[in-house]
Amino acid sequence: MATGTQKKKGYINSTDLVLIALASAFFPRLLMLIKIPSAINFLHFVVVPLAFGVILITSRSKNPKQLQVSKQILFALLLLLTVGFASALLNGVGVINVVLHFLMFNEPAMLLLAIVAIPMSVEKLRRFRNYVLGFGFFNLIFALIQIFVLRWDIRGRSPCPNLDGVDTITGVFTCQGAGVIVSASVSLALVIYFLVAQKNCPIWLRILVVIGCFLQIVIADAKQVLIVAGVAFGLMSLTNVKDVRKTILIVIGLIVGFQVFWWAIFNFEFLEAFAGWVRPDIYGPDGEATKFKMFGVNAILTHMNSPWNQLFGLGPGHTIDRLGMVMLKEYGNLLNPLGATRTTLSDEVWSNMEKSWLANGSTMFSPFFGWAALWGDLGVLGLSAYFYLYFLIWRYIATDDLSKFQMLSVFVVGFIQAGLQEPGFMLYVAALLGLRWQEINYKNQQKYLRLQAI
Repeated sequence: MATGTQKKKGYINSTDLVLIALASAFFPRLLMLIKIPSAINFLHFVVVPLAFGVILITSRSKNPKQLQVSKQILFALLLLLTVGFASALLNGVGVINVVLHFLMFNEPAMLLLAIVAIPMSVEKLRRFRNYVLGFGFFNLIFALIQIFVLRWDIRGRSPCPNLDGVDTITGVFTCQGAGVIVSASVSLALVIYFLVAQKNCPIWLRILVVIGCFLQIVIADAKQVLIVAGVAFGLMSLTNVKDVRKTILIVIGLIVGFQVFWWAIFNFEFLEAFAGWVRPDIYGPDGEATKFKMFGVNAILTHMNSPWNQLFGLGPGHTIDRLGMVMLKEYGNLLNPLGATRTTLSDEVWSNMEKSWLANGSTMFSPFFGWAALWGDLGVLGLSAYFYLYFLIWRYIATDDLSKFQMLSVFVVGFIQAGLQEPGFMLYVAALLGLRWQEINYKNQQKYLRLQAI
């Protein structure tokens, strides 16, 4: 009896493993504030694959839908890993590059697959939902505390050592250069889910949450997050063209909403930051924004010397992804002994960026953005494999408009900056997608059981 009790107490169930994996990417920046070494940022590279492997091996789900989705996504992940190693062999890339590159781009799909593979009861689903939403609300509330209680300036003295002058309204993503965008993006993903999926909550509470998120985005100067949401919503409306009436109403709403927003940015002081982008001269073929955005792409093209490079890229971490542009440089003392390799391409891009007056501006014009980075590292084959993976997720997991909006937001982010490799944002969106899939799957199962009982 005692042995059985001890075994039960020491057991970590699959849902807890997923939550621990999410937390490993969500909270390490907070731990750094209490002097935990920066290597804590690598923890999710261990915890997420561990949770992924354990759940797939131990899952006892007999649901045909779950098994079908799991097998197809697992095949797509293996395909991406194969392309990564092929590119590494072609370009003389270190194995550690391949592993980190694969994880940085594909951890979200791994976490999502782990969530989908778990057979959840209503109690487990409710608990999982509470924790996922709790993580998001903790980030939002902490950002509001930074604004109204701690009164951190947007670009004032930072609480992080050696980072004075960076954005400080970052929620749980403190001491991170892009923390303001990551935190605001997480808050918006949370709020969209809360509005659509939690209709049992009082309307006043949902309105309060929306106001809190809007305050964070505007005061933290994370305006690109609203642009991403607007574009994602516009793209989502195109997926509903079968419903002509609904499409017309959405198009009219978008036009009216854009006109109102356009008027507001010139008439309200707290929105004046958006007016800084209203400069048609910088967006033309020879505009500074266009040239700045294309620095990375042009650099990659100059280094592609054979058709093999077009197919397999220049190697994981050898172009303009987050691994090549930041991590291999900042953590060289840790990664170089493990066989990490890098090229001069990232240094060339950094050098060109510094010559532009947009270098210290918005990351909206960042020359190292996700889709270009993926193409540069893994070529057309890698990009195609990645799109195939997300096609499967779109088809089998993003089964309602809420999930489609979240996925399209990620798609748009891929054209702006390195958000596809931001673990805090991407793993949180993956958790919301998995949560929504489990909710819809549970409802469908209950509906089926009721029909069987008739």
